[in-house]
Amino acid sequence: MSNLKSKIRVAILGYGNIGRAAEEAIKAAPDMELAGIFHHNDCLDKISNVQCQMSNGECPADVVLVATPTREVQKFATVLAARGICTVDSFDIHGQIWNLRSSLDAVCQANKCVSVISAGWDPGSDSMIRALLMALAPKGITYTNFGPGRSMGHTVAAKAIEGVKNALSMTIPLGTGIHRRMVYVELEEGADFKTVEAAILADDYFAHDETHVIAVESVDALNNVAHGVNLVRSGVSGETHNQRFEFNMTINNPALTGQVMVSCARAAIRLKSRGDYGAKTMIELAPIDLLAGDPETLVKALV
Repeated sequence: MSNLKSKIRVAILGYGNIGRAAEEAIKAAPDMELAGIFHHNDCLDKISNVQCQMSNGECPADVVLVATPTREVQKFATVLAARGICTVDSFDIHGQIWNLRSSLDAVCQANKCVSVISAGWDPGSDSMIRALLMALAPKGITYTNFGPGRSMGHTVAAKAIEGVKNALSMTIPLGTGIHRRMVYVELEEGADFKTVEAAILADDYFAHDETHVIAVESVDALNNVAHGVNLVRSGVSGETHNQRFEFNMTINNPALTGQVMVSCARAAIRLKSRGDYGAKTMIELAPIDLLAGDPETLVKALV
């Protein structure tokens, strides 16, 4: 592990939209340096050694950003944690997060490292906002309205369906946390649309929402990585009703996900330096650990 006074060496596993965005965020961070980039189809042994050639020779990484498709996260993160290497991922299947946390926590505890899981913007930074709003109004209802915009996780899931050459999944907010999924697919030659449509509708990513699958000649002509969220909580502070909070953002999806992962890499190294091992979601992190700089400067600037 690097000394916290020196730069944190961060490697990237997976070099799609999120991996490329994470590379940019690492290069912009004053306390980090890029330790290497691995493609997620590289052999596990090569990845688990996380060693790369740099100008000063071989340099092991302090933390690896697992920027692979969600359904491959557990495999890679487990191998890395078993070697005592900290990881950060953006696993985004909400209903499976606790199981992933439980599985990785045991490996991290045994090997004295930290895995920050589901470190994107939702789940991730939005999760922290939902937690804060619940603290402000413990009784109440929070609605999370996504989009309109491209969902990376849903798009990757659609692309993985047999017969799909390319895909784009757009999330359309209908209000009160209900969403419509518009899935545009470019088919492989000879693929049957009805078969592809049925497979997409049955996938866990899409099975719980109103989903429409549309065949198009070119997905690239439609592609846009813009996204956003509107979070609204109405509730009760103490015994006082009619408390209402709202949070909005419009974003470039991969850019924000990559930045969140890089900030969480910093937190992972700080937790490890304090001996606070295990798997963590973002609501279990102290916000100050996400930020570059010393505590005194940050407290004076932000509190």
